Amino acid sequence: MDKIRELETKPIGQLLWQYALPAVITQVVASVYNIVDRVFLGQYVGALAIAGLAITMPIMNIIHALGSLVGVGASSRMSIVLGRKDVRWAEKILGNSMLLTIFFGALFVAGGYLFMDSILELFGASPDTISYAREYMQIVLPGMFFTCMTFNLTGLIRASGYPTKSMWIMAGGAILNIFLDALFIMVLGWGIGGAAWATTLSMFTTAVVAVLHFVNAKSFIRFKRHAWTPKLYIFRNVLLIGMSPFLMNFAASFVVALLNRQLIRYGGDMAVGAYGIVNTWCSFLVMFILGICQGMQPIAGYNYGAGHNHRLRDVYVLTMKVGVAVGVFGAVLAMVVPRLILRAFTDSDALLDIGVPAMRYLNVMMPLIAFTIVNSQFFQSIDKPWIAITTSLSRQVLFLIPLMYVIPHLMVQAGGDGLTGVWTTCTVCDVLGAVLAGLLMLSQLKVFRPGYVAPEHKAQKEAGPTTEQDNR
Repeated sequence: MDKIRELETKPIGQLLWQYALPAVITQVVASVYNIVDRVFLGQYVGALAIAGLAITMPIMNIIHALGSLVGVGASSRMSIVLGRKDVRWAEKILGNSMLLTIFFGALFVAGGYLFMDSILELFGASPDTISYAREYMQIVLPGMFFTCMTFNLTGLIRASGYPTKSMWIMAGGAILNIFLDALFIMVLGWGIGGAAWATTLSMFTTAVVAVLHFVNAKSFIRFKRHAWTPKLYIFRNVLLIGMSPFLMNFAASFVVALLNRQLIRYGGDMAVGAYGIVNTWCSFLVMFILGICQGMQPIAGYNYGAGHNHRLRDVYVLTMKVGVAVGVFGAVLAMVVPRLILRAFTDSDALLDIGVPAMRYLNVMMPLIAFTIVNSQFFQSIDKPWIAITTSLSRQVLFLIPLMYVIPHLMVQAGGDGLTGVWTTCTVCDVLGAVLAGLLMLSQLKVFRPGYVAPEHKAQKEAGPTTEQDNR
């Protein structure tokens, strides 16, 4: 319990460093799974293999979205509940989140096998790339069940006071993934199938280690028999908070599918492959920013639950400064040395020529992307799910979907390049999304005022049966 009490006593700067550093490493490590696969495939298999893997990326994002749906919702809720000093309730969140993970993971894996070719074609697979994408997905789908479990449990490990342990679990999986990629692709020559086996075996290993943490009798929060009883009000609260990252990832996958179709229309398979590489770099930066936000989440959630509004303000401001600084750094690198970054993934001149302008267009507004992400993550940390959903979906759904058809068409009509129009659309939507996020944040500044008490805290009970009622 001493680890948890630090959240209301230790200086905010030290806390954010203590929680954000392991979370950043965890997120960066998670992105290694995608990056390493692309590097090995680009160097040892070929450009079409990268394009095939890029087709699977939105599907993988949907699976990650399922992990976020339960994992982020459960960890955010656990932080708030621990702020109220209710350990038994936190144990119930652990058990019920596992039930949700098992249900959603099994449902998605079964659906993926039943409709695989239709899904791959929907996400932009062509006759030249679908064989690569199919081979990868047939192997990696069962491993995605363990991915969902890992995302859920490592988030709960961090929320219950073990941020460094959460980091080492994910780091161990990434190191194993790199080793297996080298073995399966370079040594054994298994091609894209080797990349899939490396990812699957790595995620299975991390899931097992994460489960063992909550079986250990020394863990502060662990599996208890009472926690496995399904509770609809816990399901509802976990899913409501987790809906923001889920919808954000799901929408991102849907948008990538539409974007791939536009890229094929204006640039062909090579444009899809170039976007896959550039998007990997963008995802790496976003993962870094999300790691900082995940460090913020238990601090913000706990202090929101405990009513320490001044500490809530301090952690928000500090997180925003660090997140935007990361965005600036990433944007500068993409502007100055785009070809150097791209060469880490491929030596194909066709991919490089398309990828350089894409790298600049998609990264120039990275500071604004960071601003939007921090606000969205903050809202879900303090149990404002609908505002978090609106913030996270604005760029992809409200702006990007309609404009990706309008701007490229207008540029072609004006005698310009439709592919440049696709890249320009992404830049415009980054700006519009940040403006909306800023307006929503202004509407919620009251949470920082001294003496402000959230309505749900005034009632001192959950929207549903209280823990005491449930125990009886």
